[in-house]
Amino acid sequence: MSIKFDNNTKAFHLTAKNTSYIIKITDEGYLSHVYFGRKLRTFNSDNLLPIRERCSFSPNPNPNNKLLTLDALPQEYPSYGTSDFRGPAYSIQLENGTTITDLRYESHKIINGKVELEGLPATYVESDDEAQTLEINLSDSLIGLKVILSYTAYENFDVITRNTKFLNCGKEDLKLQRALSMSIDFNNSNYDFLHLHGAWARERHMERTPLLIGTQSIESRRGSSSHNQNPFIALLSKDATEEHGDVYGFSLVYSGSFLAQAEVDQFETTRISMGINPFDFSWLLKPKESFQTPEVVMVYSSQGLGEMSRTYHRLYRKRLCRGVYRDKTRPILVNNWEATYFDFNAEKIESIGKAAKELGIELFVLDDGWFGKRNGDESSLGDWVVDKNKLPNGLEDLANRINNLDLQFGLWFEPEMVSPDSDLYRAHPDWCLHVPGRYRTQGRNQLVLDLSREDVCDYIIDSLSKILNSVNISYIKWDMNRNMTEIASALLPPERQRETAHRYMLGLYKIYEKLTTAFPNILFEGCSGGGGRFDAGILYYMPQIWTSDDTDAVERLKIQYGTSIVYPISTMGAHVSAVPNHQVHRNTSLKMRGDVAMLGNFGYELDLTNFNDEEIETVKKQVETYKELRELIQFGDMYRLLNPFESNEASFIVVSEDKIEAFVSFFRVLCIPNDPIRRLYLRGLDPEKNYSVEGFQGIFGGDELMYGGLTIPDLQGDYQSITWRIKSV
Repeated sequence: MSIKFDNNTKAFHLTAKNTSYIIKITDEGYLSHVYFGRKLRTFNSDNLLPIRERCSFSPNPNPNNKLLTLDALPQEYPSYGTSDFRGPAYSIQLENGTTITDLRYESHKIINGKVELEGLPATYVESDDEAQTLEINLSDSLIGLKVILSYTAYENFDVITRNTKFLNCGKEDLKLQRALSMSIDFNNSNYDFLHLHGAWARERHMERTPLLIGTQSIESRRGSSSHNQNPFIALLSKDATEEHGDVYGFSLVYSGSFLAQAEVDQFETTRISMGINPFDFSWLLKPKESFQTPEVVMVYSSQGLGEMSRTYHRLYRKRLCRGVYRDKTRPILVNNWEATYFDFNAEKIESIGKAAKELGIELFVLDDGWFGKRNGDESSLGDWVVDKNKLPNGLEDLANRINNLDLQFGLWFEPEMVSPDSDLYRAHPDWCLHVPGRYRTQGRNQLVLDLSREDVCDYIIDSLSKILNSVNISYIKWDMNRNMTEIASALLPPERQRETAHRYMLGLYKIYEKLTTAFPNILFEGCSGGGGRFDAGILYYMPQIWTSDDTDAVERLKIQYGTSIVYPISTMGAHVSAVPNHQVHRNTSLKMRGDVAMLGNFGYELDLTNFNDEEIETVKKQVETYKELRELIQFGDMYRLLNPFESNEASFIVVSEDKIEAFVSFFRVLCIPNDPIRRLYLRGLDPEKNYSVEGFQGIFGGDELMYGGLTIPDLQGDYQSITWRIKSV
């Protein structure tokens, strides 16, 4: 059993593979956190949860128990105003204007398997023996508030998930002002805080800093998870490395505005909390209504950051991503965007397709500019009808041309947006997010459609379905190129306007669910100006995401390294583009660009017809090699060997689950004169197996390659890369 309850001690013990998570009900009915870490055989909750009397500035909710103050009690889902002065997990305003609530334990149940979340993405199980779920019911009897804390412990992953559901069982309206998915109190602050930050074309850079007294937080207020911060944080023990030390990861399965924070209090304990951003959020709960928060996936690793990452990778590959392509290798594609931008016709597209076929590429993707009067980004979003000036015989003809080359055909959409210069906007100017009388802020000459509205969602579903039913499309790139401003809806009453952003996300998820269910054989790829919405919520519907608009090989080393902290290779779109690179204007070799892009879902984004004979042979070899390796790369275990944030080099190894095969990549950014002989220490191999290494004579033991290392050849010049294929013999 994964979850046990001791009626004598009133303690819950959740176990997940090598992890224990312990909760205790106090005599007063509060839910206290006891332990999270390595699996325990037995435990003494009095030892793990010491309580000490504090001064009068930490008040006592029970005057007969001077030892109890919520200001110092480690808790599972804290409130504010009844003696805890730290940041609360939730806040509710009553009809009388006050915000004081008092949740106490009421009951619990243990369920085999895992319950789906209504309207929200979440991890799942395929059989009930994979996990157990604990639902703890808390209540405030004075106002009729019930809160269900849900914990799922996976049997074969070091994973515990959490979510929270609010129910108004009273007679008065309640207004949620803060509804985080989880909170947990650690008994010390001797950790480092890790998060992934960035900007457009510079996503998911790693930042590791010591915890300090006070609050450290990351958040998005943009209506999406954003390029700027990713909905993930981790606590690392001071000695934690890739291979050693305790690491606690927290990943939010949500694509909208979020908050994740660590608060270190006066007693040097640490409160981690995560969920929908309370900024500009509220939710009216009328009697008998409920509100469901998104899921947080918590991963514990006693073997460093690398093992935490591989746990997320395995879970998200197998129990978050869904559909035909979850376990299917992804096609090698070419996208015409950087080859043509908006300037193309059917003949130009077909010529790139012919070149792609000769190179062994499998999928052609037509990007922006095929619809309406779209000769730039000034018009036509929302008008999903083909531009007959560019494609006089329609999409069907172009798809047939591509299919006749024995290539699959893919198409770009940006369905969540509308151009002011469009037939859709002229017919429905109230369909975008807007505030009456206020200026409608534009980004990329476009406005955001109001997906909190059912009619707007239906329009998107119907418009795209007509095209997908009439054209042989194998792949969709779903883009979203601006964040929300003037967040308000024409259909919501005043008291519900601050629900708009979350209702937008529920509408988006509804659209995703409808379309991916109706067209199960289409490979959907998420995109938001590259990596502006690279999160676990998207992966539930789309098994891969365009990692960044920045395709420069050097920049991609950091972007893909940081992304791999949480997300598996199989979710990362990675393409070879032209040089000088269109984002940073750097020249790197075709070899290095290919070697970097192979650490993802491989493809090209340039004009294939411009290749010379040498480049043609290089690309043919890249395509052939990736086809041989893609099952290993997309579904193997990845180990990070050298960190580009800390040095001039980066290195990765992907190892098959059976340890029979591996693929190693090494990259050096700038040349070092008269540099020392370097060795690369591999990971993940079987020390008892012997291996051959491509480019090296002889046979090597797995233990030798990991502990003795592999000598790195002498590399001349800047921007160098080398790869090795390793096989068991």
